[in-house]
Amino acid sequence: MARPRTYDPEVILDVAERLVAASGPQGVTIRRLAAAAGVSNGAIYHTFGSLPALLGRLWLRAADDFLKTQQTAIEQALEAAESPATAAADAVVAAADAPAAFALRRPAAARMLMTVRREQLLGPDLPDQLADELLGLDKRLLSVLLRLADGMWGRTDAAAVGVITLCVVDLPTAAFRRAITAPVAGDPATTAPPIDTDTRRRLEAAVRAVLSIPPPGRPGRRRPTVNKD
Repeated sequence: MARPRTYDPEVILDVAERLVAASGPQGVTIRRLAAAAGVSNGAIYHTFGSLPALLGRLWLRAADDFLKTQQTAIEQALEAAESPATAAADAVVAAADAPAAFALRRPAAARMLMTVRREQLLGPDLPDQLADELLGLDKRLLSVLLRLADGMWGRTDAAAVGVITLCVVDLPTAAFRRAITAPVAGDPATTAPPIDTDTRRRLEAAVRAVLSIPPPGRPGRRRPTVNKD
């Protein structure tokens, strides 16, 4: 008896990522994905169980890679800092620039993360394990925010974390969204978004300006550090 063919889940996810980047999750069907990946419908169901599970796994893979990229950038900035006095701000700047660095390395994944909200993937058809993993990303992001706030001001209250969130979430989204989500003429998986050096430099200037003003109010009670595990 012939052995059943096996398929690399990562290859199927790569194809799905390109489809989502090009037309959003609503444009991805099992039939369309199977045709693009050169596999059968049954192979996709056998590998992922359902389309919601596949899309959830796809988003989780991209978000996990982005957070790793951001964390690596933070570590490198801390190691390269000219002095302990500048290290904390340099780390925040590196975290803010991470979406641009990630988009240049993985254009389709960055486009998907910028245009598809996690909440669009959560639903009754998503396996509980995947739903828990997606929600667990919040803890990992919070851990980064707490670490940066603690490094900057020695405090992790809501006001301090709010300023860091402005620096590493809100400002980068505003600075890079247009370039990352712009239509591309070539393959969305390999065509780098038009993020120019000037935009990245201006974002850095904006982040440093925000950091120059301490968080408002008196430091509140320190929030417990989130276990990275």
